[in-house]
Amino acid sequence: MVGKAGVSVVRAGERMSDTTGYEDFLAGRYFNPGDSRLRELRGRCYALLDALNVTSNADKAARADLLRELLGACGEGVNVKSPFQCDYGVNLRLGAGVFVGVGCVFLDVAPIEIGDGTLVGPQVGIYAVEHPIDAAERALGVERGRAVRIGRNCWIGGHATINPGVELGDNVIVASGAVVTRSFPDNVMVAGVPARVVREL
Repeated sequence: MVGKAGVSVVRAGERMSDTTGYEDFLAGRYFNPGDSRLRELRGRCYALLDALNVTSNADKAARADLLRELLGACGEGVNVKSPFQCDYGVNLRLGAGVFVGVGCVFLDVAPIEIGDGTLVGPQVGIYAVEHPIDAAERALGVERGRAVRIGRNCWIGGHATINPGVELGDNVIVASGAVVTRSFPDNVMVAGVPARVVREL
């Protein structure tokens, strides 16, 4: 683990690391987000978000150009409505025909992959980042990413929350307001807090 000043911090049983925050970020280890390379990546992301979020949702051509520059992968016909927020952009991989509604927040500290044809409702949060459970470790300001993967032809209802490490299969429906804390297979509808299967599809 890396502390605020870039000093390596380890828990019992962990090996001391001399890697940079950026290398730890890429490896999925706890990292210091103050690393200069990570600040540079976030700065690039924020500049593109600023441009995207002042571009009319009706100007599809200009928005498509900005999304191709912002995202790590952008399939044909992707439509992300503003306002939209993310951390890095490069970790977002959206398949063809993906729709993302107004007011969504995708914290892409690790990859967030969304399959072809998936619809994401308004004000959905997808969080591929976590902080240490231990308060003293959390006070160091470190974080790490855990990838989120959502399959093809899913429908994520408005105000749903997808937590770190979750994988959803194809054709999954997540009800509005659900909090998804674990993974689910293909062809199910999930609802509730925490989300559970309420129907086979």
